[in-house]
Order: sequence, then structure tokens, then C-alpha cells
Amino acid sequence: MKKLVSSIALLVATMPVAAGDFELTGSVGFENRLFFEKGALPGQISTYQPSLELEADLRWQSSDQAWDVVVIPYTRLDAKDGERTHFDLREAYVRWTGDEWTVRAGLGKVFWGVAESVHLVDIINQSDSVEDIDNEDKLGQPMLEVSTQRDWGQITAYIMPGFRKRTFPGADGRLRPALLVDNDLALFDEGTDDDNDVDFALRYSHYFGDWDVGLSFFHGANREARFIPNSEATALIPHYDDITQFGVDIQYTKDAWLWKFEALVRDSAFETYAAAVGGFEYTFYGISEAGADLGLLLEFQYDGRSDDPAIAPFTVADNDVFVGARYALNDADDTSILAGIVTDVNDASMSGVIEATKRFGDNWVAEIEGRFFMNVDPDNVAFAFKDDSHVMFRLTRYF
Repeated sequence: MKKLVSSIALLVATMPVAAGDFELTGSVGFENRLFFEKGALPGQISTYQPSLELEADLRWQSSDQAWDVVVIPYTRLDAKDGERTHFDLREAYVRWTGDEWTVRAGLGKVFWGVAESVHLVDIINQSDSVEDIDNEDKLGQPMLEVSTQRDWGQITAYIMPGFRKRTFPGADGRLRPALLVDNDLALFDEGTDDDNDVDFALRYSHYFGDWDVGLSFFHGANREARFIPNSEATALIPHYDDITQFGVDIQYTKDAWLWKFEALVRDSAFETYAAAVGGFEYTFYGISEAGADLGLLLEFQYDGRSDDPAIAPFTVADNDVFVGARYALNDADDTSILAGIVTDVNDASMSGVIEATKRFGDNWVAEIEGRFFMNVDPDNVAFAFKDDSHVMFRLTRYF
């Protein structure tokens, strides 16, 4: 962390003292989850889970557009689950942009990948799992990022001196395992109490005609944890092991077709395995007089990791098929619906998701998200969520 602070201080020290443009925006959202069944565990929320989320977005850019400062604080206040009430700096960084080089230091967010149903190669940021279980909400990652854009592609290097533990629901929360995860007992590689290592990553990306290609390398603490019960079998201890990961993501775009593929090879002290997700999205454009589009999605998920929790973190996306549809009205209110079902090829366990969004006027956005668990086999990892099907309604005011 000291190296990151030094890097930020160096960047700030070299910033020009000049006038620039400030912009402050933000949002306040009210959210309520409605669970269809009572929780399977004692003390769990039975039906409603209301909460409030607030986010601000402060940006400054120098008059010559070479310097940027971005600060995005976020907080959620949950009425039922104290562990879901939390604050985070999603982003807080200084960035310098030259003709061929860009340097960013601070808390940043980075996304890698192209697939819809699972984000396999995306590893820079830790997941904020109390927000949702889809691994799309991320905590800000301390980093020094150096990138260069050339004719032959873009190369970006990351130095990450700090590790963020994954967030987990509390005793009242839903969408959690039977035993609570105790982050205070978290262990890192070789059973150490603290992660003092510095993580590194490197990514190359470019396009070749209709092909978009990304190659990535990561070495450091795994953002996923193995869960081992404590000696009293009253809580789960997360183990964040050091890993080395090589990843590739490819997207081929041709007319109405989008072909997507992600794959990785991950090595830890316990095993080396490969995983992949691939499929397509085909869009029927202008299917209504108003110009709506309908996209059909199909993806297959494979993961070769051990299903022994003493060896590897669990995953539900090990041998599954995702089928979905995306309907975009292309209207002035940006109305869209995404729905899909994931089916486990081995045991026929199913989970469904639906996401719909619509804007009202210039400042209001309404969203509905639903997660459904059906026919879940007792040996499937998703069995812990079998009673957690729910619908979430969110109304957000932007200012």
C-alpha cells in the first residue's frame, strides 16, 4: 500500500496547478427485495428486504485534458441485514493521459471479458457479494495502472499492493450458505493471517478486422476463496490462495452475429485446471414498427476445477448451458428486458434471471430484477439458495 500511496503522491505532485472543469453528479435509490419463501435458516429475513443506496460521482479534468481526478463513493443502508450495510470507494484515482501513455493511480475498476452468463477472466476487482451473487458489483481495487496504445494494440500493466476481502451476508441475510463466513478469520496463501504480497497483472487487447482479442496474465491472491469450517464447525473460514492465471477473451462480430469466448488456465498450490465459456448472440433488428430489437443468446459453461472445497473455491458454472433473450425497445426511455435460464447438464438444476429497466423523464430509472432457483439437486452448490428465489424493485433518482 505504501508503494501505491507514493505513486499517487508523485502523480499529484506533478499535476499542474491550473483551472479545470468540475462535475458533480450522483444518485439515490430505494430498493426492496421480495422473497417468495421463508428462509431455510433460523433468523433469516422472511419476505421483504428494503434498502437505500447512495452514490456520488465527482470528476475534475484539467484544461489541457491531460489530468483527471475521479471520486465515486458508494453506500448501502439495509434495513434487515447489517452486513449488507456498507460503504466503499468504488473509484478514487488520479490519471494522466499523454499521446501514447496513460498512468492511473488509486482505487480503480477494471473489467475484462465478453461473455454474458459468467465473467470468467475478470479478476482485477473483488466482488461485492452482498450486493448480488452475479459477481457484477465490484469493490474498488488499489492499483497503479500503466497503459500504452499503439498501432499493434494496447498493453496495460497493473500493480496491486492491497487486497480486498469479499463481502458476505450476515446471519439475517439471504443468499448465503448454512454456516456464516467469518472474514475476520480469513487466511491467505500458506495459511498466513495477512496478505502482504503485491499482485501483478498484464493485458494485451486489439482488434483484427471483425475480431476483438484480449490476452491476460494475473499473479496474486485469488479473488475467490476456499471455504473451510472452523474447528467448532460454527463458521466458514475463507482461504484466499495465491494463483497464477492466463486468460483469453475473443469476440467475433459479423452482421447480426456476436460470437463470444473466454477461457483460462489457473494454477494454485493445490491444482491446475482450465475453464471456458462460449456461445453467441444473434439479434433480430427492427422487429416492431417502433424499431425494437430482439437478441437470442446461447452459452456453454465449463470449469474443470475440483469440487472438493479443501482444494478449490466452489463454482456453479462447471457444466451448464445458458439460454436467454434480450429485448430492447430502442425508445426514448431506454426500455430493455434481459431474461435467461441456466441448466446444469449433469443434474438438471436450474436458475433463472430477469432484468428490466426503464427511464422516466430525465432523472428517474425503474428496475426490476428477479432470481429463481428451480429443481435444484441437493448435491448442487446452488442448493443453498433453493429457497431464495426473489424479485427486486429499484427506483433511482439521478441528480
